[in-house]
Formats: sequence, structure tokens, C-alpha cells
Amino acid sequence: MSGAGAAAEKAGSRPRPSVKVNDYKENQNIAYASLRPVQTTVLGKTAKVYLAPFSLSNYKLNQLKCPKSLLEKNSNNEMACKKCKKTKIKKSCRRTLIPKMKSTSSDSESTLQKLSLDVSTESSKLQCKTTSNAVILSVDMESSQDGDSEEDTIPGLDDFSGLSPYERKRLKNISENANFFTSLQLSESAARLREMIKKRQPPESKRKKPKKRENGIGCRRSMRLLKVDPLGVSLSPTPTQPTLIADETPLLPPGPLEMIPDNRDDNDDLFKGSLQTWTEMSKTSSKNTEKGLSSIKRYKANLNGMVISKDTVYKVTKGPIFSVALHPSETRTLIAVGAKFGQVGLCDLTQQPKGNGVYVFHPHSQPVSCLYFSPANPAHILSLSYDGTLRCGDFSRAVFEEVYRNEGSSFSSFDFLAEDASTLIVGHWDGKMSLLDRRTPGTSYEKLINSSLSKIRTVHVHPVHRQYFITAGLRDIHIYDARRLNSRGNQPLVSLTEHTKSIASAYFSPLTGNRVVTTCADCKLRIFDSSCIASQIPLLTTIRHNTITGRWLTRFQAVWDSKQEDCVIVGSMAQPRRVEIFHETGKRVHSFLDGEHLVSVCSINAMHPTRYILAGGNSSGRIHVFMN
Repeated sequence: MSGAGAAAEKAGSRPRPSVKVNDYKENQNIAYASLRPVQTTVLGKTAKVYLAPFSLSNYKLNQLKCPKSLLEKNSNNEMACKKCKKTKIKKSCRRTLIPKMKSTSSDSESTLQKLSLDVSTESSKLQCKTTSNAVILSVDMESSQDGDSEEDTIPGLDDFSGLSPYERKRLKNISENANFFTSLQLSESAARLREMIKKRQPPESKRKKPKKRENGIGCRRSMRLLKVDPLGVSLSPTPTQPTLIADETPLLPPGPLEMIPDNRDDNDDLFKGSLQTWTEMSKTSSKNTEKGLSSIKRYKANLNGMVISKDTVYKVTKGPIFSVALHPSETRTLIAVGAKFGQVGLCDLTQQPKGNGVYVFHPHSQPVSCLYFSPANPAHILSLSYDGTLRCGDFSRAVFEEVYRNEGSSFSSFDFLAEDASTLIVGHWDGKMSLLDRRTPGTSYEKLINSSLSKIRTVHVHPVHRQYFITAGLRDIHIYDARRLNSRGNQPLVSLTEHTKSIASAYFSPLTGNRVVTTCADCKLRIFDSSCIASQIPLLTTIRHNTITGRWLTRFQAVWDSKQEDCVIVGSMAQPRRVEIFHETGKRVHSFLDGEHLVSVCSINAMHPTRYILAGGNSSGRIHVFMN
């Protein structure tokens, strides 16, 4: 605790008196009181304060009083500052509560409280001496008038009224600093930073790898898998048998195969009669003669007369159809199809009842991608398969002869280089080509040729200049001259590079070969002018057409109509299902559709060379026939 009082003198009149205060301690555990002078400035008059030292050891609690002389000198001013006294005493009494200090006895605390009360009362009386003209300023560079307001702004400062102005100012600064740092929320920010650090650096839990046991088995296993009998004796190893892949089917034996239908008995007299009929009609079949093109109006009228019915829809094979061919007979309608699982089906539409005209043979073990009736002898049907075999079915002898076999390669397409079908060209999936000569009895002369393509999908020979043939690869189409082929490497005469995606087929027009039609996976049919085979062939027409069939349907292949070689036939993905015919200018000529009998996509289509008969095969082994 401390008391305050000082006397200010006029400047330069007299020296400033100095007052010494003796401090006494009763013991080390009890706080002591001291009086020190506080310098104040009085305007107009000078106030003198007399201080008398005292000690707690010399006075008892009831003997602590103010000196008599001091009370007598201040008695004249009691009436003048009566009002001020009441106000100041109330405030000073309210502020004389001292924070409780830790001490060993409660008596010393009460003694200090009373002592502070008397000292503060005495000082308040001295300050009220000059009420009219004096204004007292504090030594702490602040007016006493502002002291009350400052003290009121600090919460809990009433308990520290016994402290000096410097200590009160210090406490006030401490409080303001504490409030300022609290407003900064440094503790919360630090807590958030610690959480972020913990999240960024999670504790790494290193999993210890189990030690491998050198002796013994790590986990329990079946004795059967360990090849140990229940008694612990090891069993003798069982011989391993070669396993066959599900899609891999064994090749058929080389040599001729008997023409025996899978869906008929061996001693079927009806089938033998059909073979004899097909042989006879092949002898009387008219050959293709070069004719002029009919008018497009007449051609449309004939197409409008072609209809489909329930009797002209046949289920021929089990798998998807990959190729279709029509016999050139004028009297009977015979359609041949090649299927995915190596079957060759023959369907005679003129034979009744309907089921008796379907015969299925199995001359191959893999898909039959290409099928033609021989132009020299229509009683022969040649079939080529992915299994690397080319066979010729002879109706007169009821046998499938082997024309060419190469087990190390897979065939994709073939065509006749000569009109008498004596020489052929075969395309391989790996980009190679084979030239075959069938004039050698018993065997075929083979010449293997490397092309400039990585794959070959279709091969087609020019109908007039038969030394030229066209091949469709993955992205490019090449035209070669058969007279300039060699076994090392061959450069094409013409390269068509306008295609941006995979190519499905490329064919010359059937009569003159002046046009080439290509089918591409970019949903475009392109027609080129091949009337003059030079280093470049101009593009005439691009027809927008949906050719995306997916993986479950056979790919579209646009082919020419032999009767009207400026028109192409192609399947369609549009609803209702249909088969479309386009002119070389890009105009749609006709659409074959029937909502009742044509309900599937016909990917592979073929037109009769002389009659108005269209056969379309789908991916379920059915053929749909439109005819007059």
C-alpha cells in the first residue's frame, strides 16, 4: 500500500524540500506500508503536506490515528469542502480494497486495510483545501479529473485503489495489451496451424513384413494340391494333357471331302436328286454378255416389283453369314452362303416344301469369307476360309476338292485372274498374296508375293483388263499389275489414301470396271473414276452412310449390281431395317424394306447377274430374298 502527498512551490522562489520516508518491516511474511511524497501542481496557492512516519510495531489497531496538529490545521477547511469531502471519501473508501495477499495470519490483513483507509481519508481532506481556484494535476502526466474515468474503464480496478498512479497505469497497459492479443486470436491460429501440420504429416505406420519361414510351409495348404496322400507320401506326377483353346478348332484333313449335308441322312435320295438338278442347270445356264445400261426409270420400276414374303426367308446356318453368292441359272434360284463356323449352305428356292431345299455342308473349320460360282463351270462353287484352305465343291461328283492349302497363313479373299477360272489370286490377312495356277493336274502352282500392305481384306480383279486387281487394306487401297509382281517387294500402280478409318472392301464395277466403290468405317461410301488407271484416280462421289455395325454384326460391304453397274447395293442400320441402292452420283435409288419379314440387319448382300433377285444375309444365319 502507499499514500500520496506533496507540496509544490513557486518556480525560482525556494528550493524544493525533500522528504525521506523510513520503511519498517514487522516480519518477512507481512506486507508493510510506506508513505512517499507525490508531487502535485497547484494553481494559485501552495498546499503543504506534513508526513509523520509510523510503524506497525509501535501502534495497535485501535491506536492508529492522525496527528493532532495536522487535524487542527485542516479543521478550518472542513466546512468549505464538505460537499467535496462526501464525494471524495465515498470514492476513496470504495477504492481502498486491496487485493488479498497470501500471508500466514488474518490479523495482519485487517490491520493493513484499516491503515489504508485512514491514510486515504487524510489525503482526501488535504486535496479538498482549495476548492475554488485550484486544479490538481497528477504526476503521471494526466489530470486528476481524467483519473476517475480511466479507472472506471479497467474492470476490477476498484480493488487496486491503494496503488500509485504509475502502478495503476501499468496495470491498465497490461490489461489493454492482454485485450489486444486476445483480439488477435493467436492461440486459435496456433491451434489451427498445429492441426494442419498434423494432417500434412500423418504418422507413417511402417508395416513390418512377415518373415519367411525357411523351413516349413508358411500357410496351411491342401494335401491334394501338394500332391501328397493322407499318409504324407508324395504321389507320382500325373501326365499333363494338352488343352485346346475354346475358339481354336482343329483343321480338317487335307484332300477332298465328300459332299454330305450335316442336316440330312447319308442315303437321302432327295439330296442326290438336287445334285443332279444343279449339275444340269449349270450346263444350260446363260453366260453373262455385255449389255448396255438400261434407263434408271426402267431400273426403278423393276426394283419396285421385288417383294419379300414368308416363303423367301430361310434359316440356313447357325452362325453369322460372311459371304453370299447366287447361281447364274435362269430357271432355278440357288443361293450359296458361307458362315462363321466353316459351313457352306445351299438353298434351293424352287424346291418345295420349303425345308427340303436347304443343305448345310462343313468343308472348313473357320469362317468362310469369300464364295463364288465358277464363271467357266457354274456346277463348281469355290470357297475360301480363314483356316488357310481354298476348296472347290463339284456338284457332279459330290465332293469338295482342295485347291490350295497354307496352314501357316490365314486367307481373307480371292478372285479369278482368268475368265476360265484357271488362275486365281488369293489375299492373306498378313498382307501377302498368292498367285495360283490350276492347270497343273492334281496340284496348283503357287507363287507367294509380298505386298505393300500390312493386311488385305478384299481382292478384286478388273473385269476388262484382267491384269489389274485392287486390294483393300487397313487404311489404304492399292491397285497392282499382276504382270509386274515379284516375290521380294511390289509397289502399287495407284494408291487411294482418302480414307481415314478402317476399310471393309473395294470392288471394280462388274461390266466395264470404270468405277471403284469402297466401304469405310468413317460412315462414307466413296466412288472413284477408274476409267483410266494412272498414278492417281479421282474421287467422284462421297455418300454419307452409317456403316458402324459393331462387334456382333458382320461388316457392311457395298457391291455393284451387274445389271446396272452405276448402282451399288449396301445394307443399312436405319429403322425399319432395309437394304439400300445408291446411284454413283450419291442419290438413293431404292430401299428394300418390309416391317413384317425384314426385321434384322442384312450386312452381306448379292444381286443375281441377270434376274431381279436380291439375297441378303444377317448375323443369325438367315437369308432374306427379294424377287419378282
